[in-house]
Amino acid sequence: MTDSTDIPAMMADLGARARDAAAKLAFAAPQAKRAALEAAADAVEASATAIIEANARDLEYGREKGLSPAMMDRLMLDAPRIAAIAAGLRAVAAQEDPVGAVMAEWDRPNGLHIRRVRTPLGVIGVIYESRPNVTADAGALCLKAGNAVILRGGSESFHSSGAIHACLLEGLRSAGLPEDAIQLVPTRDRAAVSEMLTMTDFIDVIVPRGGKGLVGLVQREARVPVFAHLEGIVHIYLDAACDPEKALRVVLNAKTRRTGICGAAECLLIHRDIVATIGQGVIRALLDAGVEVRGDAEISRIDGVQPATDADWGCEYLDMKIAAKAVDSIDEAIAHIRTFGSDHTDCILTEDTVARDRFFERLDSAILMHNASTQFADGGEFGMGAEIGIATGKMHARGPVGAEQLTSFKYLVTGDGATRS
Repeated sequence: MTDSTDIPAMMADLGARARDAAAKLAFAAPQAKRAALEAAADAVEASATAIIEANARDLEYGREKGLSPAMMDRLMLDAPRIAAIAAGLRAVAAQEDPVGAVMAEWDRPNGLHIRRVRTPLGVIGVIYESRPNVTADAGALCLKAGNAVILRGGSESFHSSGAIHACLLEGLRSAGLPEDAIQLVPTRDRAAVSEMLTMTDFIDVIVPRGGKGLVGLVQREARVPVFAHLEGIVHIYLDAACDPEKALRVVLNAKTRRTGICGAAECLLIHRDIVATIGQGVIRALLDAGVEVRGDAEISRIDGVQPATDADWGCEYLDMKIAAKAVDSIDEAIAHIRTFGSDHTDCILTEDTVARDRFFERLDSAILMHNASTQFADGGEFGMGAEIGIATGKMHARGPVGAEQLTSFKYLVTGDGATRS
């Protein structure tokens, strides 16, 4: 479709078709959903060349737009990443179907037997930037949870998302499920996003996955409920009792493995007692790896460290940059994270279980880690197969949002002619 399309009419049509598909998916057989995802994985593998060709067009578009290296990395697909997309589809397919699972069950003295069971949310709208793999992840998870989904990918991933979406449709057709279960908005026109945010008659929840600008727009303008996925201002605190070898290995991985993902470390807090020893070793290793370190007055004494400004605290770089600060205590580290963090993922490196427990107890980020790289902040690494995003809000879903988190529940109540006095 072209940008001259009647966007409200087009989106209303997508919404009505999604609502019809959701009604059918709510009782679709688990075997059919699994078969659809396995067939989609086969189609992705068979279409690898076509997907890479489509991605090349998107990369050219991204370069013309002047996307940052981190955004270009998110956008790029190659053979290993396409293999990972197929593997993710199969992993979701193999999971236990959450729909109908009994969450709790009990009997009452009034003669009632009550079950609380999982049920699909209905229609989910997913708005995302850059990453074309989200097309597969979101489509698979929504289908597994019995939901229809309307996908609106970023303009820069338009062709890649379309090629992956075609594979998902092939899977749905082969399993006899409605093709309208997974729809991709067929235009780059940003008016489609604004329209989605007000489609209360058709969409049950919106999941934004992208930068602060996108998520902020969605939160400000949405009339549909939102699972917020905010920026990943990820902190690592090196406690006085941290292990030097673990600190070095974990911090390097957390910062440099992939700088453009939301689990990448952005700020390093170091207990003042170990700045000259363990801290200096970690900082030197970061500098040697090509990371630009921006430190407070104490950290910036280390040769090669640049002085930090106020803008560096609470900054999501998504690049080979990290802020670093010396703190007097774990409580000062916690206070800093509360002030500048985004409630996404934060980590403590320590061999002191009391310090670990204090960190876990007094922070309320969606994910808190101990002696592990923050790059593990990922639904696949949590055993969910894939994720639709990492929710940083506190309502309904929190942390990695997998198939189970894309369900609600209902109560099934049975009696034997029970009446209430």
